[in-house]
Amino acid sequence: MENRSFVLRGDICWSDRQKKLHCAQDAYLVCENGRCAGVFDALPQGYAALPLIDHRGKLVIPGMADLHIHAPQYAFRGLGMDLELLDWLQQYAFPEEAKYNDLEYAKAAYRVFADNLRRSATTRISAFATVHLDATVLLMELLEEAGIAGYVGKVNMDREAPDELREPDAAHSAALTVEWLQAVKDKCTSIRPILTPRFLPSCSDALLEKLQEIRKGWALPVQSHLSENPGEVAWVAELFPKAAFYGDGYDRYGFFGKDAKTVMAHCVYCTEEEMQRMQDNGVFVAHCPASNMNLSSGIAPIRRFLERGIRVGLGSDVAGGESESIFRAISDAIQVSKLYWRYVDSAAAPLSFEEAFYLATLGGGEFFGDVGSFLPGYAFDAVVLEDAPLNPLNTLSLPQRLERAVYLEADGKYLREKYVDGKRVV
Repeated sequence: MENRSFVLRGDICWSDRQKKLHCAQDAYLVCENGRCAGVFDALPQGYAALPLIDHRGKLVIPGMADLHIHAPQYAFRGLGMDLELLDWLQQYAFPEEAKYNDLEYAKAAYRVFADNLRRSATTRISAFATVHLDATVLLMELLEEAGIAGYVGKVNMDREAPDELREPDAAHSAALTVEWLQAVKDKCTSIRPILTPRFLPSCSDALLEKLQEIRKGWALPVQSHLSENPGEVAWVAELFPKAAFYGDGYDRYGFFGKDAKTVMAHCVYCTEEEMQRMQDNGVFVAHCPASNMNLSSGIAPIRRFLERGIRVGLGSDVAGGESESIFRAISDAIQVSKLYWRYVDSAAAPLSFEEAFYLATLGGGEFFGDVGSFLPGYAFDAVVLEDAPLNPLNTLSLPQRLERAVYLEADGKYLREKYVDGKRVV
Protein backbone atom coordinates (compact mmCIF):
# COMPACT_ATOMS: atom_id res chain seq x y z
CA MET A 1 0.00 0.00 0.00
CA GLU A 2 1.26 3.47 -0.89
CA ASN A 3 2.64 5.46 2.04
CA ARG A 4 0.25 8.35 2.70
CA SER A 5 2.29 9.85 5.54
CA PHE A 6 5.27 11.96 4.47
CA VAL A 7 6.70 15.49 4.40
CA LEU A 8 7.13 17.86 1.46
CA ARG A 9 9.81 20.52 1.78
CA GLY A 10 9.50 23.55 -0.47
CA ASP A 11 8.12 27.06 -0.93
CA ILE A 12 4.53 26.67 0.22
CA CYS A 13 1.51 28.88 -0.58
CA TRP A 14 -2.10 28.38 0.50
CA SER A 15 -5.28 30.23 1.47
CA ASP A 16 -7.26 30.06 4.68
CA ARG A 17 -10.89 30.68 5.54
CA GLN A 18 -10.30 34.42 5.61
CA LYS A 19 -9.28 34.33 1.92
CA LYS A 20 -5.78 35.40 2.88
CA LEU A 21 -2.77 34.09 0.98
CA HIS A 22 -0.13 32.54 3.22
CA CYS A 23 3.41 31.92 1.96
CA ALA A 24 6.20 30.03 3.73
CA GLN A 25 9.69 29.93 2.20
CA ASP A 26 11.62 26.68 2.58
CA ALA A 27 9.01 25.19 4.87
CA TYR A 28 7.60 21.75 5.63
CA LEU A 29 4.15 20.47 4.67
CA VAL A 30 3.17 17.34 6.58
CA CYS A 31 0.81 14.68 5.27
CA GLU A 32 -0.54 12.21 7.83
CA ASN A 33 -2.66 9.36 6.48
CA GLY A 34 -3.78 11.44 3.53
CA ARG A 35 -4.68 14.54 5.57
CA CYS A 36 -2.77 17.76 6.16
CA ALA A 37 -1.10 18.04 9.54
CA GLY A 38 0.06 21.61 8.91
CA VAL A 39 2.80 23.82 7.51
CA PHE A 40 5.89 24.36 9.66
CA ASP A 41 8.96 26.58 9.37
CA ALA A 42 10.91 23.87 11.21
CA LEU A 43 9.87 20.23 11.13
CA PRO A 44 8.47 19.15 14.52
CA GLN A 45 10.28 16.24 16.12
CA GLY A 46 7.13 14.13 16.03
CA TYR A 47 7.32 14.05 12.23
CA ALA A 48 11.08 13.63 11.92
CA ALA A 49 10.80 9.90 11.09
CA LEU A 50 8.43 10.45 8.14
CA PRO A 51 9.83 10.21 4.60
CA LEU A 52 11.01 13.64 3.44
CA ILE A 53 10.56 14.67 -0.21
CA ASP A 54 12.84 17.62 -0.92
CA HIS A 55 11.40 20.24 -3.26
CA ARG A 56 13.46 23.21 -2.13
CA GLY A 57 13.18 26.03 -4.64
CA LYS A 58 9.87 24.74 -6.00
CA LEU A 59 6.33 25.98 -5.37
CA VAL A 60 3.98 23.76 -3.38
CA ILE A 61 0.31 24.74 -3.56
CA PRO A 62 -3.10 23.12 -2.98
CA GLY A 63 -4.67 21.27 -5.88
CA MET A 64 -7.17 23.22 -7.97
CA ALA A 65 -10.94 22.60 -7.76
CA ASP A 66 -12.93 22.70 -11.01
CA LEU A 67 -16.58 23.15 -10.08
CA HIS A 68 -17.91 22.87 -13.64
CA ILE A 69 -16.58 20.90 -16.61
CA HIS A 70 -18.23 18.90 -19.41
CA ALA A 71 -16.12 15.79 -19.99
CA PRO A 72 -17.69 14.79 -23.34
CA GLN A 73 -17.06 18.26 -24.78
CA TYR A 74 -13.31 18.04 -24.27
CA ALA A 75 -12.84 16.57 -27.75
CA PHE A 76 -14.06 19.75 -29.50
CA ARG A 77 -12.68 22.43 -27.18
CA GLY A 78 -11.66 25.58 -29.00
CA LEU A 79 -14.39 25.30 -31.64
CA GLY A 80 -17.60 27.24 -32.21
CA MET A 81 -16.50 30.24 -30.19
CA ASP A 82 -18.32 32.68 -32.50
CA LEU A 83 -21.73 31.40 -31.36
CA GLU A 84 -23.94 32.21 -28.41
CA LEU A 85 -24.97 29.50 -25.97
CA LEU A 86 -28.17 28.07 -27.46
CA ASP A 87 -26.85 27.97 -31.03
CA TRP A 88 -23.54 26.53 -29.80
CA LEU A 89 -25.36 23.73 -28.00
CA GLN A 90 -27.27 22.78 -31.15
CA GLN A 91 -24.34 23.00 -33.55
CA TYR A 92 -21.48 21.66 -31.44
CA ALA A 93 -22.25 20.34 -27.95
CA PHE A 94 -25.26 18.15 -28.65
CA PRO A 95 -23.87 16.51 -31.82
CA GLU A 96 -20.64 15.67 -29.99
CA GLU A 97 -22.41 14.30 -26.92
CA ALA A 98 -24.55 12.05 -29.11
CA LYS A 99 -21.36 10.19 -30.13
CA TYR A 100 -20.99 8.78 -26.62
CA ASN A 101 -23.62 6.18 -27.34
CA ASP A 102 -20.66 4.43 -29.02
CA LEU A 103 -18.65 3.05 -26.10
CA GLU A 104 -15.47 2.73 -28.16
CA TYR A 105 -15.63 6.40 -29.07
CA ALA A 106 -16.36 7.26 -25.44
CA LYS A 107 -13.39 5.20 -24.27
CA ALA A 108 -10.97 6.94 -26.66
CA ALA A 109 -12.26 10.44 -25.90
CA TYR A 110 -12.57 10.02 -22.15
CA ARG A 111 -9.10 8.47 -21.90
CA VAL A 112 -7.60 11.64 -23.39
CA PHE A 113 -9.70 13.77 -21.05
CA ALA A 114 -8.72 11.81 -17.94
CA ASP A 115 -5.02 11.70 -18.82
CA ASN A 116 -4.80 15.42 -19.55
CA LEU A 117 -6.69 16.22 -16.36
CA ARG A 118 -4.26 14.02 -14.42
CA ARG A 119 -1.35 16.09 -15.74
CA SER A 120 -3.01 19.40 -14.84
CA ALA A 121 -3.08 21.12 -11.46
CA THR A 122 -6.72 20.07 -10.97
CA THR A 123 -7.34 17.55 -8.21
CA ARG A 124 -11.14 17.83 -7.70
CA ILE A 125 -13.88 18.15 -10.30
CA SER A 126 -17.63 18.36 -10.64
CA ALA A 127 -18.22 17.03 -14.14
CA PHE A 128 -21.12 16.50 -16.52
CA ALA A 129 -21.10 13.30 -18.56
CA THR A 130 -23.90 12.53 -21.07
CA VAL A 131 -27.26 10.76 -20.93
CA HIS A 132 -25.53 7.43 -21.67
CA LEU A 133 -25.25 5.04 -18.73
CA ASP A 134 -22.32 2.88 -19.90
CA ALA A 135 -20.22 5.82 -21.03
CA THR A 136 -20.82 7.63 -17.73
CA VAL A 137 -19.68 4.59 -15.73
CA LEU A 138 -16.61 4.36 -17.96
CA LEU A 139 -15.78 8.03 -17.36
CA MET A 140 -15.95 7.54 -13.61
CA GLU A 141 -13.65 4.51 -13.82
CA LEU A 142 -11.08 6.34 -15.95
CA LEU A 143 -11.04 9.36 -13.64
CA GLU A 144 -10.65 7.05 -10.65
CA GLU A 145 -7.68 5.38 -12.35
CA ALA A 146 -6.19 8.81 -13.09
CA GLY A 147 -6.30 9.68 -9.40
CA ILE A 148 -8.82 12.53 -9.71
CA ALA A 149 -11.46 12.98 -7.00
CA GLY A 150 -14.89 14.59 -7.01
CA TYR A 151 -18.21 14.10 -8.78
CA VAL A 152 -19.53 12.94 -12.15
CA GLY A 153 -23.17 13.10 -13.21
CA LYS A 154 -25.20 11.21 -15.77
CA VAL A 155 -27.13 13.95 -17.54
CA ASN A 156 -30.95 13.99 -17.50
CA MET A 157 -32.87 15.52 -20.41
CA ASP A 158 -36.26 14.37 -21.67
CA ARG A 159 -37.21 17.40 -23.78
CA GLU A 160 -35.75 20.27 -25.85
CA ALA A 161 -32.89 18.13 -27.15
CA PRO A 162 -32.03 16.36 -30.42
CA ASP A 163 -33.69 12.99 -30.95
CA GLU A 164 -30.43 11.10 -30.44
CA LEU A 165 -29.94 12.66 -26.99
CA ARG A 166 -33.47 13.17 -25.71
CA GLU A 167 -34.52 10.45 -23.29
CA PRO A 168 -37.94 8.95 -24.21
CA ASP A 169 -39.78 10.20 -21.16
CA ALA A 170 -39.44 11.00 -17.47
CA ALA A 171 -39.88 7.41 -16.35
CA HIS A 172 -37.11 6.17 -18.65
CA SER A 173 -34.70 8.92 -17.58
CA ALA A 174 -35.36 8.28 -13.89
CA ALA A 175 -35.03 4.50 -14.24
CA LEU A 176 -31.73 4.86 -16.11
CA THR A 177 -30.47 7.19 -13.40
CA VAL A 178 -31.22 4.66 -10.68
CA GLU A 179 -29.57 1.92 -12.75
CA TRP A 180 -26.47 4.10 -13.07
CA LEU A 181 -26.40 4.81 -9.32
CA GLN A 182 -26.63 1.11 -8.56
CA ALA A 183 -23.87 0.33 -11.08
CA VAL A 184 -21.36 2.74 -9.50
CA LYS A 185 -22.39 2.31 -5.85
CA ASP A 186 -19.48 0.01 -4.99
CA LYS A 187 -17.28 0.69 -8.01
CA CYS A 188 -15.62 4.05 -7.34
CA THR A 189 -14.50 5.64 -4.08
CA SER A 190 -12.87 8.91 -5.16
CA ILE A 191 -15.33 9.74 -7.95
CA ARG A 192 -18.90 9.86 -6.69
CA PRO A 193 -22.26 10.43 -8.40
CA ILE A 194 -24.00 13.80 -8.53
CA LEU A 195 -27.54 14.42 -9.77
CA THR A 196 -27.38 16.32 -13.07
CA PRO A 197 -30.54 17.76 -14.63
CA ARG A 198 -28.81 19.46 -17.56
CA PHE A 199 -30.73 22.71 -17.16
CA LEU A 200 -34.38 23.54 -16.64
CA PRO A 201 -35.35 23.69 -20.34
CA SER A 202 -34.21 20.09 -20.88
CA CYS A 203 -36.26 18.60 -18.02
CA SER A 204 -40.03 18.20 -17.89
CA ASP A 205 -41.95 18.77 -14.67
CA ALA A 206 -42.54 15.02 -14.48
CA LEU A 207 -38.81 14.32 -14.72
CA LEU A 208 -37.95 16.92 -12.09
CA GLU A 209 -40.46 15.32 -9.73
CA LYS A 210 -38.91 11.88 -10.22
CA LEU A 211 -35.37 13.23 -9.81
CA GLN A 212 -36.42 14.87 -6.57
CA GLU A 213 -37.38 11.46 -5.21
CA ILE A 214 -34.08 9.97 -6.39
CA ARG A 215 -32.07 12.78 -4.82
CA LYS A 216 -33.73 12.26 -1.46
CA GLY A 217 -33.46 8.48 -1.60
CA TRP A 218 -29.78 8.49 -2.53
CA ALA A 219 -28.78 11.68 -0.63
CA LEU A 220 -27.16 13.13 -3.74
CA PRO A 221 -25.63 16.55 -4.36
CA VAL A 222 -26.85 18.49 -7.40
CA GLN A 223 -25.19 20.33 -10.28
CA SER A 224 -26.75 22.32 -13.10
CA HIS A 225 -26.73 25.67 -14.93
CA LEU A 226 -28.27 28.95 -13.80
CA SER A 227 -28.92 32.31 -15.44
CA GLU A 228 -26.12 31.91 -17.96
CA ASN A 229 -27.39 33.68 -21.08
CA PRO A 230 -30.18 36.21 -21.77
CA GLY A 231 -31.89 33.94 -24.29
CA GLU A 232 -31.75 31.01 -21.89
CA VAL A 233 -33.17 33.05 -19.02
CA ALA A 234 -36.08 34.21 -21.18
CA TRP A 235 -36.68 30.63 -22.32
CA VAL A 236 -36.90 29.41 -18.72
CA ALA A 237 -39.42 32.15 -17.93
CA GLU A 238 -41.62 30.85 -20.78
CA LEU A 239 -41.32 27.18 -19.81
CA PHE A 240 -41.77 27.75 -16.06
CA PRO A 241 -44.25 30.65 -15.75
CA LYS A 242 -44.97 29.87 -12.10
CA ALA A 243 -41.32 30.23 -11.09
CA ALA A 244 -40.47 33.64 -9.64
CA PHE A 245 -37.01 33.43 -11.22
CA TYR A 246 -34.73 30.82 -12.76
CA GLY A 247 -33.43 29.45 -9.46
CA ASP A 248 -36.94 29.24 -8.07
CA GLY A 249 -37.68 26.69 -10.75
CA TYR A 250 -34.99 24.44 -9.27
CA ASP A 251 -35.94 25.24 -5.69
CA ARG A 252 -39.52 24.01 -6.23
CA TYR A 253 -38.06 20.52 -6.69
CA GLY A 254 -35.41 20.66 -3.97
CA PHE A 255 -32.47 21.30 -6.31
CA PHE A 256 -31.33 24.63 -4.92
CA GLY A 257 -29.37 24.15 -1.74
CA LYS A 258 -30.75 23.61 1.76
CA ASP A 259 -30.81 19.83 2.15
CA ALA A 260 -29.26 19.30 -1.30
CA LYS A 261 -25.66 20.41 -1.61
CA THR A 262 -25.85 22.33 -4.89
CA VAL A 263 -23.48 23.98 -7.35
CA MET A 264 -24.88 26.16 -10.12
CA ALA A 265 -22.69 27.19 -13.04
CA HIS A 266 -22.43 30.72 -14.50
CA CYS A 267 -25.00 32.82 -12.57
CA VAL A 268 -24.42 35.82 -14.83
CA TYR A 269 -27.95 37.28 -14.71
CA CYS A 270 -29.07 36.55 -11.16
CA THR A 271 -31.62 38.99 -9.80
CA GLU A 272 -31.49 40.35 -6.27
CA GLU A 273 -34.21 37.91 -5.27
CA GLU A 274 -32.31 35.01 -6.80
CA MET A 275 -29.09 36.02 -5.02
CA GLN A 276 -30.94 36.19 -1.73
CA ARG A 277 -32.30 32.68 -2.22
CA MET A 278 -28.81 31.43 -3.09
CA GLN A 279 -27.43 33.04 0.05
CA ASP A 280 -30.22 31.66 2.23
CA ASN A 281 -29.95 28.16 0.76
CA GLY A 282 -26.16 27.88 0.66
CA VAL A 283 -25.91 27.40 -3.11
CA PHE A 284 -22.37 27.31 -4.54
CA VAL A 285 -21.57 29.35 -7.65
CA ALA A 286 -19.23 27.90 -10.29
CA HIS A 287 -17.77 31.00 -11.94
CA CYS A 288 -16.78 30.18 -15.54
CA PRO A 289 -15.23 33.36 -16.96
CA ALA A 290 -13.76 31.85 -20.15
CA SER A 291 -17.05 30.30 -21.21
CA ASN A 292 -18.97 33.46 -20.35
CA MET A 293 -16.67 35.39 -22.69
CA ASN A 294 -16.44 32.82 -25.48
CA LEU A 295 -20.21 32.34 -25.76
CA SER A 296 -20.93 36.06 -25.25
CA SER A 297 -22.95 35.40 -22.13
CA GLY A 298 -21.64 38.26 -20.02
CA ILE A 299 -19.76 38.86 -16.76
CA ALA A 300 -20.92 37.30 -13.52
CA PRO A 301 -21.18 39.72 -10.55
CA ILE A 302 -18.67 37.84 -8.39
CA ARG A 303 -17.91 40.75 -6.05
CA ARG A 304 -21.60 41.00 -5.19
CA PHE A 305 -21.76 37.27 -4.50
CA LEU A 306 -18.76 37.47 -2.19
CA GLU A 307 -20.11 40.49 -0.34
CA ARG A 308 -23.32 38.55 0.32
CA GLY A 309 -21.40 35.56 1.64
CA ILE A 310 -22.41 33.35 -1.30
CA ARG A 311 -19.86 30.58 -1.79
CA VAL A 312 -17.97 30.80 -5.07
CA GLY A 313 -15.47 28.58 -6.85
CA LEU A 314 -14.10 28.48 -10.40
CA GLY A 315 -15.01 26.29 -13.34
CA SER A 316 -13.24 25.71 -16.63
CA ASP A 317 -16.55 24.82 -18.33
CA VAL A 318 -14.80 22.96 -21.12
CA ALA A 319 -15.75 23.22 -23.93
CA GLY A 320 -17.43 26.60 -23.48
CA GLY A 321 -14.07 27.34 -21.96
CA GLU A 322 -11.17 26.30 -24.18
CA SER A 323 -8.80 25.06 -21.49
CA GLU A 324 -9.00 22.70 -18.51
CA SER A 325 -6.43 24.85 -16.68
CA ILE A 326 -7.84 26.44 -13.55
CA PHE A 327 -4.76 28.65 -13.58
CA ARG A 328 -6.26 30.14 -16.74
CA ALA A 329 -9.60 30.49 -14.94
CA ILE A 330 -7.87 32.45 -12.15
CA SER A 331 -6.41 35.02 -14.53
CA ASP A 332 -9.64 35.18 -16.54
CA ALA A 333 -11.66 35.76 -13.37
CA ILE A 334 -9.43 38.67 -12.37
CA GLN A 335 -9.51 40.23 -15.82
CA VAL A 336 -13.28 40.08 -16.33
CA SER A 337 -13.82 41.47 -12.83
CA LYS A 338 -11.87 44.54 -13.91
CA LEU A 339 -14.16 44.96 -16.91
CA TYR A 340 -17.21 44.56 -14.67
CA TRP A 341 -15.86 47.26 -12.34
CA ARG A 342 -14.93 49.61 -15.17
CA TYR A 343 -17.98 49.22 -17.41
CA VAL A 344 -20.84 47.75 -15.33
CA ASP A 345 -20.58 48.64 -11.63
CA SER A 346 -17.91 51.01 -10.32
CA ALA A 347 -18.78 49.94 -6.76
CA ALA A 348 -17.81 46.30 -7.48
CA ALA A 349 -14.07 46.25 -6.84
CA PRO A 350 -12.07 43.90 -9.09
CA LEU A 351 -10.85 40.61 -7.69
CA SER A 352 -7.33 40.59 -6.34
CA PHE A 353 -4.97 37.75 -7.20
CA GLU A 354 -5.23 36.48 -3.63
CA GLU A 355 -9.03 36.34 -3.85
CA ALA A 356 -9.04 34.52 -7.20
CA PHE A 357 -6.47 32.00 -5.93
CA TYR A 358 -8.73 31.41 -2.94
CA LEU A 359 -11.71 30.77 -5.24
CA ALA A 360 -9.67 28.20 -7.20
CA THR A 361 -8.60 26.32 -4.10
CA LEU A 362 -10.48 26.62 -0.82
CA GLY A 363 -13.46 28.51 -2.25
CA GLY A 364 -14.38 25.75 -4.68
CA GLY A 365 -12.78 23.00 -2.62
CA GLU A 366 -15.34 23.40 0.15
CA PHE A 367 -17.97 21.92 -2.16
CA PHE A 368 -16.11 18.62 -1.72
CA GLY A 369 -15.64 18.93 2.05
CA ASP A 370 -12.45 19.93 3.87
CA VAL A 371 -10.56 20.45 0.62
CA GLY A 372 -8.47 23.19 -0.97
CA SER A 373 -6.12 24.34 1.77
CA PHE A 374 -3.22 23.17 3.91
CA LEU A 375 -5.17 23.82 7.09
CA PRO A 376 -4.80 20.95 9.59
CA GLY A 377 -7.26 18.15 8.93
CA TYR A 378 -7.89 19.03 5.30
CA ALA A 379 -7.47 16.51 2.50
CA PHE A 380 -3.89 16.43 1.28
CA ASP A 381 -4.32 17.68 -2.28
CA ALA A 382 -1.07 19.28 -3.42
CA VAL A 383 0.75 20.33 -6.58
CA VAL A 384 4.50 20.91 -6.97
CA LEU A 385 5.65 23.39 -9.64
CA GLU A 386 9.19 23.91 -10.96
CA ASP A 387 8.93 27.66 -11.50
CA ALA A 388 12.65 28.49 -11.70
CA PRO A 389 12.57 28.73 -15.53
CA LEU A 390 9.95 31.46 -15.18
CA ASN A 391 12.18 33.44 -12.80
CA PRO A 392 15.73 33.21 -14.22
CA LEU A 393 16.99 36.31 -12.40
CA ASN A 394 15.73 35.01 -9.04
CA THR A 395 14.46 38.45 -8.04
CA LEU A 396 10.80 37.74 -7.19
CA SER A 397 9.20 37.29 -3.81
CA LEU A 398 7.30 34.08 -3.14
CA PRO A 399 3.86 35.68 -3.71
CA GLN A 400 5.16 37.18 -6.96
CA ARG A 401 6.48 33.80 -8.08
CA LEU A 402 3.06 32.28 -7.47
CA GLU A 403 1.28 35.02 -9.41
CA ARG A 404 3.65 34.64 -12.36
CA ALA A 405 3.29 30.85 -12.32
CA VAL A 406 -0.49 31.19 -12.49
CA TYR A 407 -0.56 33.81 -15.23
CA LEU A 408 1.97 31.88 -17.33
CA GLU A 409 0.05 28.62 -16.72
CA ALA A 410 2.88 26.73 -15.09
CA ASP A 411 0.51 23.82 -14.45
CA GLY A 412 1.43 22.75 -17.98
CA LYS A 413 5.09 21.95 -18.63
CA TYR A 414 6.31 22.88 -15.14
CA LEU A 415 4.17 20.55 -13.00
CA ARG A 416 6.46 18.07 -11.22
CA GLU A 417 4.29 16.22 -8.68
CA LYS A 418 0.62 16.03 -7.77
CA TYR A 419 -1.13 14.43 -4.79
CA VAL A 420 -4.81 13.70 -4.15
CA ASP A 421 -5.77 12.56 -0.64
CA GLY A 422 -2.08 11.96 -0.02
CA LYS A 423 -1.68 9.64 -3.04
CA ARG A 424 0.84 10.67 -5.66
CA VAL A 425 -0.81 10.73 -9.12
CA VAL A 426 1.97 12.50 -11.08
